[in-house]
This record gives sequence, C-alpha cells and structure tokens, in this order.
Amino acid sequence: MLDLSSHRIVVTGGAGFLGHHVCEQLCAADVDAGAILVPRSSDYDLTREGDVERMYEDMRPTIVIHLAAVVGGIGANRANPGRYFHDNLAMGMHLIEHARRNDVRKFVQVGTVCSYPKFTATPFVEDDLWKGYPEETNAPYGVAKKALLVMLQAYRQQYDLNGISLLPANLYGPGDNFDPGSSHVIPALIRRFCDAKANAEAQVVVWGTGTPSREFLFVEDCARAIVMATREYDEGEPVNIGTGDEITIADLAELIRTHVGFRGAIHWDASMPDGQPRRRLDTTRAKAAFGFEAETRLDEGLRQTIEWYRGHE
Repeated sequence: MLDLSSHRIVVTGGAGFLGHHVCEQLCAADVDAGAILVPRSSDYDLTREGDVERMYEDMRPTIVIHLAAVVGGIGANRANPGRYFHDNLAMGMHLIEHARRNDVRKFVQVGTVCSYPKFTATPFVEDDLWKGYPEETNAPYGVAKKALLVMLQAYRQQYDLNGISLLPANLYGPGDNFDPGSSHVIPALIRRFCDAKANAEAQVVVWGTGTPSREFLFVEDCARAIVMATREYDEGEPVNIGTGDEITIADLAELIRTHVGFRGAIHWDASMPDGQPRRRLDTTRAKAAFGFEAETRLDEGLRQTIEWYRGHE
C-alpha cells in the first residue's frame, strides 16, 4: 500500500467537478494540502508538450492523477469530434511521456465507459474493451482514452512506469456541469425540469426514445475509488468503477420529474440520437483489487444534486 502522505500529487483537472472531490479525498487520506498540486489551464495548456514539460519542472510530482478532459454530452460530442479526439489524446500522451522522463512513482489515468464497444454484453467486463467499436457519437473521445490505456501498458512493459487505468460509469452530483450546450444527461434533465416548473410549461422535450439504459455513479463515490486505487492498485489491467446498477433514460426522467415536482408531460424526440443502447459495469475487479463498493443510491444522489442546483442556479 502506497503511503500517499509522503508524496507530491498533481491532480490535473483538480479544480473541476470530479477533481474537487478527489482533492478532498486526498486530504482525508492525510495528504497535506500543500502537497496536492493543481495545474490551472491559465498557466499550463496540457495539450502542448512544452507546457506539460514546464508543469513537471515547476511542480515536481511523484504521483500524477490525470482527470483533465475535454468532454460533454451527446450534442457536444457530435459537434466536436476532432477536438475531443485531439485534446484528450494529446494531454494524456504528453503527461505519460513526461511522467516517465521524471521518474514519477505512479500515474493514474481516469478513462471512460465510452471506450466500450457499442454493442457490449452487460454487465461490461474489462476484457470486453476490444470486442468492437464504440458508439459513434462519442467514439473519438472513447478511442482517445482507450489509446492512453494502451500507452500506459506499453510504458509499463518497456519502462516499468507504474500506470493504472480506471473506467468510471457516468458521473453526477453537486457541482456538475449544468450548461445546456455541453452537460450530460442528469444535469441536463434536472435543468430542463426545474426551468419547466418555474415557467409553468406544459411539457419537457427529451432527446431520443428513452429506451437506452445507463449506470450512474455519484461523484463522491468515484473520488473515493480513485484515491483507494492510487493507494492500493498497481496492475496494468483496467478497472471498472461503478455501482453495477442500470436505469433506463425514461425511468430516470420520471424519477427526476418526481423529485423536481414538475407535473407536465415528457415528450420524447425520437429524431435525436439515443447513444449506446445499454451501459452497466461489472464491478467485481474493483472490489477484489482494492475493496471499492459504491455507497450512494441513485435516489439519494439525485436529491442532493437537485438541492445543490436549486441553491446555485
């Protein structure tokens, strides 16, 4: 087990939605706040190798937790496939290469469930990552993240870099991105239902048919899993991070409508894409490897997220 309190830890994306919670979990694991280093985009453009090299020189990390990503919902993925591929691949590639050059003790790559093939038997098992191409609307993002998994495995083999890869389910929780142009499904639905209730609208329009299923992981649970894996997991095989439960988008919409108190109708716009048909992770490896199990049930997590949004909208 790695004693995190004796390390300097860079958390890319540490000021973001997930990163904020990871930094809190590191503090709870007795890491001094001064040893948790967050490179800000205004100081370091991590898609540029020169900036990454300078970041390592300035911060001298012994552990890197790479959370920074250019990401969004289906609409944002469809509008930015080139940017999502380039920026995510470039950031990870430069960070991993310079971790090797700087003798970093451990590199933690946080990937995505979007890397799985479009038609994957549920629950998704880590060994199924290579059994097909990802769902088209988020394939550039998913393939870029999967390439970084391969890079870490290659660097482990050739350079003995201790790099691990984690594959979290769809995240949600307080502090999520509620921007209608780039948000994921839960914050997007929360905002739509809250706005519709406030404006006394008769209906809310939701993309797709409502039939696909998704697995949702509360952000605090994910942050806890990342810190546990940083401390305890040292193998090259990827690890799913999730709850092992799934819910259809239609049932999710009904659940959020009930929590918000919106009494109007839901109109499903079937002309818009559904995305991947089903998503549910096999979480056996995470439990066996470092004892992680999700604690927050979806109903409670939604309640907290809606309460946060209402306090900040």
